[in-house]
Amino acid sequence: MPTEGQPSGVKHVRGFDAVKPFSVTLMVLVMLPLVLLPLASIFIFGTSNGLGTFWRALKAPEAIFAMKLSLATSFWATAFNVVFGLFAAYVLSKYNFWGRNAIIVTISLPTAIPTAVAGFALLLLWGPYGTLSRIFGGENVPHVMFTAYAIILANIFVTFPLAFGVIKPVFDTMSASLEEASATMGASRWQTFWYVTLPSLRGALLGGALLTFARAVGEFGSTILVSGNLASRTQTAPLYIFAKFNEGQVEAANAIAIVLAIFSFTIFSVLYFARDWLETD
Repeated sequence: MPTEGQPSGVKHVRGFDAVKPFSVTLMVLVMLPLVLLPLASIFIFGTSNGLGTFWRALKAPEAIFAMKLSLATSFWATAFNVVFGLFAAYVLSKYNFWGRNAIIVTISLPTAIPTAVAGFALLLLWGPYGTLSRIFGGENVPHVMFTAYAIILANIFVTFPLAFGVIKPVFDTMSASLEEASATMGASRWQTFWYVTLPSLRGALLGGALLTFARAVGEFGSTILVSGNLASRTQTAPLYIFAKFNEGQVEAANAIAIVLAIFSFTIFSVLYFARDWLETD
């Protein structure tokens, strides 16, 4: 019996199957102009003037700051969304109540909303002339816009559904027998969750965290509106690429683009090749 993620090997013809090489070739040909060649281009261009030029562009103070800011803000957004995603998935999987489906749809909504709209919505809420300032007065509302905190808020909003979307299906398919046995043995609800439920979610938690982190690091549309895009202050790695490209410093933009591409490839490689370990009970 084939394992999950492996081809079934079922053959519908005897001897040589001409459909196999045709299908593989067609798949690669479609991927070439859409995925493979664009990704290869940034590596070819980035190293065309030598690795020394690439390394100098990468070591620029503004580039280092942008990468550090992206990693820091993405970390805090990921931490919040994993914790909330775990809590929301638990509540929505264990309890039925009026409005449950509406909450699930609302949590998933940021996936469909354009990121520029997300940034604009945050500005209208937290901005100096936004809704909160009009209700409570500008002096009583924290000035988070155009700071690193605004980037964290934008990342939380945009990546809100990712961890939840990975964790909830695991809750939905999880057998209740272990939790029932734990309760029968006298364990409290918290002990059952900590020692029985949570270990079964390690794959979902790590997978949701990695997806959220990768998405947050690459966020552009919302952060450019709420951060101010100030170099060495509120400029993340994607904003750095955008700014340097507009300034005609393509080598500088390309260096960070290569780093982000390698970073994303590494994360999804971990998710793919470690999936058997993550799914082991």
